Amino acid sequence: MTSATRLLDVLPLFDGDMRLQLFATCTGSSPFLAGVPELLARAGLPVLPWEQAKDTAFDLVVSASYGGELGSIQGKLAVLSHGVGYNKRLATPDTGHRTPDTGHRTPDTRHQAPVFGMAPDWLLEGGRPLASATVLSHPEQLDRLRAACPEAAPTAVLAGDPCYDRILAALPERDRFRRALGVAPGRRLIVVSSTWSSRSLFGGDAAEADDLLPWLLSRLAADLPADEYRTVAVLHPNIWYGHGPGQVRAWLDHARRAGLDAIHPLEGWRQALIAADCVLGDHSSVTYYAASIGVPVLLGAFPQENLDPLSPVAALGRTAPHLSRGGGLRDQIERAITSHEPGRYKDLAEQTSSTPGESAVLLRRLFYGLMDIAEPEEHPALLDPLPLPPFQPARPTAPIRVLTGVLGTDPPTIEVVRHTVTGDEPDPSPSPAYQVDSVHTAIDEETRETGRLRIADVVVRHADGDDPRLGPPAAWTSEALTRYPYCGLVAYVDGPDRCVVRTHKAGLLRLSAAPGPDGRPDLCDPAVYASALHAWLASGRPPAEALTVRTGATTHRVAVERLAL
Repeated sequence: MTSATRLLDVLPLFDGDMRLQLFATCTGSSPFLAGVPELLARAGLPVLPWEQAKDTAFDLVVSASYGGELGSIQGKLAVLSHGVGYNKRLATPDTGHRTPDTGHRTPDTRHQAPVFGMAPDWLLEGGRPLASATVLSHPEQLDRLRAACPEAAPTAVLAGDPCYDRILAALPERDRFRRALGVAPGRRLIVVSSTWSSRSLFGGDAAEADDLLPWLLSRLAADLPADEYRTVAVLHPNIWYGHGPGQVRAWLDHARRAGLDAIHPLEGWRQALIAADCVLGDHSSVTYYAASIGVPVLLGAFPQENLDPLSPVAALGRTAPHLSRGGGLRDQIERAITSHEPGRYKDLAEQTSSTPGESAVLLRRLFYGLMDIAEPEEHPALLDPLPLPPFQPARPTAPIRVLTGVLGTDPPTIEVVRHTVTGDEPDPSPSPAYQVDSVHTAIDEETRETGRLRIADVVVRHADGDDPRLGPPAAWTSEALTRYPYCGLVAYVDGPDRCVVRTHKAGLLRLSAAPGPDGRPDLCDPAVYASALHAWLASGRPPAEALTVRTGATTHRVAVERLAL
């Protein structure tokens, strides 16, 4: 899947050329084949069985990985990296089809495995380069290639990094990507990223005392207030498709119910990186891309021994701060963000690509040159822009412990701090930074912990106002108060910035947040407005015409409108 997605990056370079017919095939040598047929089908290309592909003569073959009988396919071969250059040491490949005889001394693997994609075992067949073109993104890779496999160095072509170029082109879209993830001004977006490796952030053994992941997932909810931080996970495609999306969701269950969203590994990870305030990562390309565009990174796992010490990724591990179980998660994240200087990873960014923004032109020139035909003059070489993801705000379904404090009465001003509570985690302790006058429990009606609904103070339902199964809001709220007699307030969230609430005494009310200065709707979870109103009413005060709600450093002005019963 990882290699296939990198090939999709360069597909647009052939658009509009009526002289070309594209095909797709797969060597079948990878154990991670799940999802590949569906991905290729979505691309709409004819998919040839490998045996048929080997018997077909092509003018050009483009691959983003080595493996299997790649040398058996007929055509000039161009090989791209499926990550940010070549950094990781892997065991010598056993393809089951060929045993390279390079005639030269191979790297000493008694103490260190060769760097994937740079050793003769991958690059040569019968002592000759397997590829007609080995695409590199920076001269530092060429220097290491010459040292590791001088026979392949003449095939090297510096042609940039199309994945990185797509990220760079989309940087001006950062605010839109943040809004797509429900991240409003004043809120932090934290991306948890892991590569596929036994020594990665996601690859540790949960039974081992030094495994950081279980601690990290539990502290995301306990240490980070739900309305001041948004958390998402970007996991390597081999994690998703090697173990199965259902298994990954099961592993992340507690964190997901607490509001962590797992970003699809093929669709929106680049957008999440651009939108991020901090990336908690490891030695993955994703973490390195984040550092390259100036995002603060905090390393949760970083096995230096698994990397080429001369590689830029290894340099990142020596430069970036490391996450420690011994400190508070929030303190470490804030320190990584506030101490970050924009140019901290400037040198590393420069090694991502020596020709940023030019990969489309350089790669198309290479591909057409290998085919020995002229490029189409009427069609410029362009990559697809990153699409705007669908609106996906956080939706915690675990019980939420809500801490509230009345900061003023004219106008009514309520501070709200929410923490999701999963499993046997203790309730969060109030921070000295907040004023806490009362505490209550709010819970989504779609929670798995249905027994908690009977004793919740606030019950919330998210649905369209005209949903025939539940709505209109007046009907559901009336029904819900009867169903949950110990509940003080029920809220029907029917829009990104509004909800309808009902209480036994105050009746039916509409809460609507004022738009921002740009006219866009407030992105705070409307359940926060409901909790603020509950705290205000629980203090014995009557409903007001407006509330000012504080979440962290952000202020939300909420109109309160009485509705007919």
